Amino acid sequence: MVNTKSSLQEKSIVFIGFMGVGKTTIGQLVAKKLFRTFIDIDKEIENIYQMPTTQIFKTIGEKAFREKEKSLISQFSSQKLKIISVGGGAFLQKEVRDICLANCVVIYLDMSWESWKERLNILIDSRPILQGLSLKEIEELFYKRQESYSVHHSKLTIDNLEIEYIVDYLIDSLKLAWEFDK
Repeated sequence: MVNTKSSLQEKSIVFIGFMGVGKTTIGQLVAKKLFRTFIDIDKEIENIYQMPTTQIFKTIGEKAFREKEKSLISQFSSQKLKIISVGGGAFLQKEVRDICLANCVVIYLDMSWESWKERLNILIDSRPILQGLSLKEIEELFYKRQESYSVHHSKLTIDNLEIEYIVDYLIDSLKLAWEFDK
């Protein structure tokens, strides 16, 4: 069930970007203001397995996590009027990128390395991919993943922007695009 026949306004919106940039926080606020259902793919997976992502990676493995992630993204991206936050590694899978780009409006929340690394101390324990990596290795991962995020419908660099400004800017941009789509 692919919703390629949906109007731009009906399409679900997918937030992509590196872990910890604020996809979930921003997505929840956009969903609330647009009266849409918010879906955090990582939380959906945690609910299915009844454990946090770090534990899923340890007990079931990253491969099983990525398969479940792909399945859920495929399911939700084919539905209308959703706001979906995908994990930082989801867009590494070409199939996930293709599904999202074909069915949804994909918004890349970008952040500079300098701004992002200020968040590292609050992220390190909850992100299994970061476990045991040096700062240099994390920086390499950050830049390596930028390539997978380069394919999107819209990009917003969020360094030093207030969350309310980001949300209002995104909503205003979406509404303008919807007007042109009529």
